Amino acid sequence: MSSTRPGSIEPSLPALRRARGLVLAVIAIVVGLSFAQHPAPSLTDRGLGVSLSLVVLVAASVTLVRRVEPAIVAVAIGALIVSSAALVWLQAGGAGMAGLFVAVAFAGIRLADVPSLVALGLAAAAFVPAAVHAERSAGAIAGTELGIVAFYLVARFGRSAAEAHEHTRQLLRELQASRTAEAEAAMLRERSRLARDIHDVLAHSLSGLMLQLEGARVLSTQPDADGQLPPALDRAHHLARAGLEEARRAIAALRDEDLPGPDRLPQLAADFERDSNAQTSLIVTGTTRTLDSETSLTVYRVAQEALTNIRKHARPERVELTLRYDTDGTRLTVDDHAKRPAEPDDASRLGGGGYGLTGMRERAELLGGSLEAGHTPDGFRVELWIPA
Repeated sequence: MSSTRPGSIEPSLPALRRARGLVLAVIAIVVGLSFAQHPAPSLTDRGLGVSLSLVVLVAASVTLVRRVEPAIVAVAIGALIVSSAALVWLQAGGAGMAGLFVAVAFAGIRLADVPSLVALGLAAAAFVPAAVHAERSAGAIAGTELGIVAFYLVARFGRSAAEAHEHTRQLLRELQASRTAEAEAAMLRERSRLARDIHDVLAHSLSGLMLQLEGARVLSTQPDADGQLPPALDRAHHLARAGLEEARRAIAALRDEDLPGPDRLPQLAADFERDSNAQTSLIVTGTTRTLDSETSLTVYRVAQEALTNIRKHARPERVELTLRYDTDGTRLTVDDHAKRPAEPDDASRLGGGGYGLTGMRERAELLGGSLEAGHTPDGFRVELWIPA
């Protein structure tokens, strides 16, 4: 991943990369034209000065087209300005001033604001005495100075465009990463919802079915079942059919179709009373109101899971479901009562080894609510609260 450091920008756009070849071509032209001027490059007198200036010009240009640190860039730009001004001084009709354009262009692209302005001022100031010594006209000097400023401004614009392009690319990468994370989170939420619903449906149906089948098995071993075996098998058949219907409803619920809610609590309580032979009642208090789909589903699933736990872990004489519509939220309480409650089995009743209470708490917390569960003097209580 490329980055833009303060004070330096590495050319990343194709146009900027192609500019490297253009710069080297311009410098090659300057070097070639210098051999047609007087004095020509040589190893004696003023020709030696031209030769040294050309060597520095080429070395500085090659350095600038490479990826180097800002400090080295600044030194190379300074050397390019000095060598170009020296060529203008030594060769009155030469093309040494092209090096000044290259220098301010690189300063505008690769240096921060203050260093680049210093380089611009140095290039503009260095050209004036060299041009005067070369006896160039005031108009030519002014035109060249304007050209130097124009090259600098174009380079700064190019730098801004490159930075904006890189910033946009970074934002797009972050947006894509955010979308990917959001999609993964949505997938995990959907998996959790699926796991909770499948658990709630199967645990409720299969636990009751197992108890009925166990009772039928015991009855079948007795010589005279007093006619109790057929009703037991009927109840088992009813539970299996109800479980299948619940499974179908769970699949529909995953598609946001036919979500169960508080309106099905009376039937849930009636089915539990028939299958468990425990008196079961439902009390609704407060002003009834329509709940959103997730809250409705949570109320129903918590009641279903609480009854499943009762069927698995208790032998109550009566069970009470209380649904209360408060001004600040909705509260569901499920209590089981027995004359002689069994010894507390926290490992099984409070969720050890299973996902019942864990799933119920997850449902409540996702909606900003809470779920409390614990033993009472004559049984067990599960209490759900969801804010309005």
